[in-house]
Amino acid sequence: MSVPSDPKIIGVVVTHQRRELLAESLKVLATQSRPLDHLIVVDNAAEDAVAELVDGADLPTTYLGSKHNLGGAGGFALGMLYALSLGADWVWLADDDGRPDGPDVLATLYDCAQRHGLAEVSPVVCDIGDPDRLAFPLRRGLEWRRLRSELGEDDLLPGIASLFNGALFSADAIDAVGVPDLRLFVRGDEVEVHRRLVRSGLPFGTCLQTAYLHPYGTDEFKPILGGRMHTQYPDNDTKRFFTYRNRGYLLSQPGMRKLLPQEWLRFGWYFLITKRDPAGLREWVRLRKLGREERFERP
Repeated sequence: MSVPSDPKIIGVVVTHQRRELLAESLKVLATQSRPLDHLIVVDNAAEDAVAELVDGADLPTTYLGSKHNLGGAGGFALGMLYALSLGADWVWLADDDGRPDGPDVLATLYDCAQRHGLAEVSPVVCDIGDPDRLAFPLRRGLEWRRLRSELGEDDLLPGIASLFNGALFSADAIDAVGVPDLRLFVRGDEVEVHRRLVRSGLPFGTCLQTAYLHPYGTDEFKPILGGRMHTQYPDNDTKRFFTYRNRGYLLSQPGMRKLLPQEWLRFGWYFLITKRDPAGLREWVRLRKLGREERFERP
């Protein structure tokens, strides 16, 4: 993989009706010790107020207002392709409801990628309200970690990465792995890109020495079997629709099919034993069948 002496790093943020949160994110993105060469903001609501906010940011920007809601997957796909068209050597991804944990996040990620020869590197994703708590549980070996302090002092966790929330991709990685699948819209798009990243054979991982702050996201992960396993039960019908439908597609893909027995065990146990909700299990089966058959109509 070629390493430019002065790489062009372009940021991509996807937003949808979260102007105030985006404003907080832009403040941190604009004050990185290794400055972004350019920032692309994809606005899935095409709001004039957001366009004005982006135009006033203290760094070079491009505002892409979409009249069609592309979702997170389509928004990142559009932004990443546009970044490549501007000559990006690296693309730094961010969501509107989170922000880097300080001014040195980009510099630390890029330095880690160079030292370890990585094609992609992600920060630790921590709870924005309690930065020592992980925003999403992280599995190391047979144990789930929920605190950043439990991750140890290592520099790199290889082969594991939370994508989109502060993930830094080389252009070579995007060429090899591709961009998120528009059809997934929301939920599971990062898992699908992670699947492709694993199968590509490219080196990637999580830099344990820096963090990205994000709202706490583990409330919908329900423990089963005494906490030895978890299953996912989002808090509303829309989230459950996209989560379960998209998982049906994901678990039918190469590299993911080996997880099918575990998937049936986890959700069967949760709906029949924990919740005693046979109707919930039938709905889960129906939604995952839609995904397996690639029925991606939006409700």
